[in-house]
Amino acid sequence: MLYRDLGKTGIRVSLASFGTGGPSQFGQRVGMAQSEQTALVRRCVDSGVNLFDTHEGYGDSERLLGEALRGVPRGDYYLSTKWSYRSPNPAERRPEALAASVERSLRRLNVDCVDVMMLHGLMRAEYEDAAARYVPELQRLREQGKARLIGFSTRYMDDPGQEVVPIALESDPGIWDVVMLKYGILNQIAAKRSLPLAARLGVGVLNMASVRIKLPNPALLEGLIAEWKAKGYIAADSLPARDPLGWLVRGDVDSVISAAYKFAGAHPAVSSVVVGTSSAAHLDANIAALESPRLPDEDAARLKALFGDISEYA
Repeated sequence: MLYRDLGKTGIRVSLASFGTGGPSQFGQRVGMAQSEQTALVRRCVDSGVNLFDTHEGYGDSERLLGEALRGVPRGDYYLSTKWSYRSPNPAERRPEALAASVERSLRRLNVDCVDVMMLHGLMRAEYEDAAARYVPELQRLREQGKARLIGFSTRYMDDPGQEVVPIALESDPGIWDVVMLKYGILNQIAAKRSLPLAARLGVGVLNMASVRIKLPNPALLEGLIAEWKAKGYIAADSLPARDPLGWLVRGDVDSVISAAYKFAGAHPAVSSVVVGTSSAAHLDANIAALESPRLPDEDAARLKALFGDISEYA
């Protein structure tokens, strides 16, 4: 397992981290039992994974993760969790609700402190208000020893450019320890401003959802490439209609998914790539891909030339 600095926080995290969200939500949506979830987490620990990401809104993920980690020495892993300020109920958007959420998270996770506490799904248009309302509470939680670091995640579905990242880091340098964003083969726009800025300021970067929806599904991927050709984003003859990224599979790259994880972990500003799966086989394959996070130079350059300027949810 490779380890990288989480920005300037002094923490070293595994390049492959484990997330309890995603389509299966830690196996909750496919009927996994606690014993199976525990086995998956212990497989992570045995493989050298030391960072686990969750969220109070991922069903029962926090409690399940806390149970899975029971008995693992607390110094052997880091925990990241999140709170969403989006609610139709005004009472659930107050700063006090954030503090209450952290207390619940601590109970569910069986810990006294989370290592990273994030605002979930921060948007560009909401940044100024959200920062004014919630940063003081996050800082209080840190002072109380309930959250070691503070950060935010982006809402890339509605803001694929993730412009909130440079806005937040430029407006409030020194406040944010960690950001969670999406960066991958089909979502490279963060490399323009966000990743270089995070690197310059020493902000840790957790790379989420780098291999999700389109890339693992051949039919969806082919449809997306056809759509991008039709929109003029890429040339009509730039990629084949069938298996458009199959050319990446060579050498130690045994699949398009492997290529995608290698690309996602190759950027030096990325501290950790969050892997979410309910399959032990997929977990092993994803971790293996990140043991050598590099594509051949010519393949990486071709991907950047094809998709580097596209800012669209994929």
